[in-house]
Amino acid sequence: MSAPIGQYGDYNRRALLTVVLGATCISASAILIKLAGTGPATTAFYRCVFALPVLVPLLVLEQRRRGGRPLAARLGAAAAGVFLAVDFVLWNHAITALGAGVATVVGNLQVLFVALAAWLLFGERPRRNFLIALPVVMAGVLLVSGLVDSATTGTDPMAGIGYGAGTSLAYAAFLLIMRRSSARTPHVAGPLTEATASAAVTAVVLAPLCGGLQLGTGWPALGWLLILAMSSQTVGWLLITSALPKIPAAIASLLLLLQPAAAMVLAAVVLGERPSVVQVVGAVAVCGGVVIASRTTGKRRDDAAEPAAEPEAQLAPVAGPPA
Repeated sequence: MSAPIGQYGDYNRRALLTVVLGATCISASAILIKLAGTGPATTAFYRCVFALPVLVPLLVLEQRRRGGRPLAARLGAAAAGVFLAVDFVLWNHAITALGAGVATVVGNLQVLFVALAAWLLFGERPRRNFLIALPVVMAGVLLVSGLVDSATTGTDPMAGIGYGAGTSLAYAAFLLIMRRSSARTPHVAGPLTEATASAAVTAVVLAPLCGGLQLGTGWPALGWLLILAMSSQTVGWLLITSALPKIPAAIASLLLLLQPAAAMVLAAVVLGERPSVVQVVGAVAVCGGVVIASRTTGKRRDDAAEPAAEPEAQLAPVAGPPA
């Protein structure tokens, strides 16, 4: 993996390994959510609250090293956390409706939504590769849902597609807001901590709409949620967000697709969710389309070749929900 690619030269091997480790950490998220068996708002609340005791000290240390962040950036991270909570809640519904592995694949559409939003809101017209990827991904979603061959690992494929699309849309909003609010700051722990705290509060607000908040949740459910918070909400995403600016966006997107691939394998092994051949083909189509679309985004950033674009590279290529 040390062959030169374009203007990036040799890949940063440590960064590549860091992204792979981060993707591995978050790949089991859907399985842990299903093992916990708690409601959507409860899951979102606990995974955020359990992560804060680790994230807050990191925020303090980061501020001592790099100074504070502007109020506007902090408010932006808090606003992004609202969409992060919506993403968590909808994804929980998608896991029930589609199964843990398939829901993770369907949740990989935010790259397309980010590109569409950038086109509509900021006039960043997508390249031809994006238009090629769009029908491929849509066809893949149809296949992976199980509607074509009546095979499904969940309870409601049609609802699952809607929840999966909503998950990706909420995550796209999270990415766009975080991208703009943290565009010129080197902080990693700060924005993630503020967004996580905001997501915890938002989960409480959303609780009456989605089954309530089960504060009396006991073991082993709390244990699974604690593992989820430590592996994904903290370690996984700190690894990923710290390493993404150091490697090409297209390569980052490709590496992050280890998450849905590993999720399908883990779901088959741990939960007995064995997708059909058609669903596997659909998963490949979804992941392939995401790679094509993210290569478009990455090339646009490469052409710009501006140091100020690094924080954007942190966020835009991310494949899959912030599991």
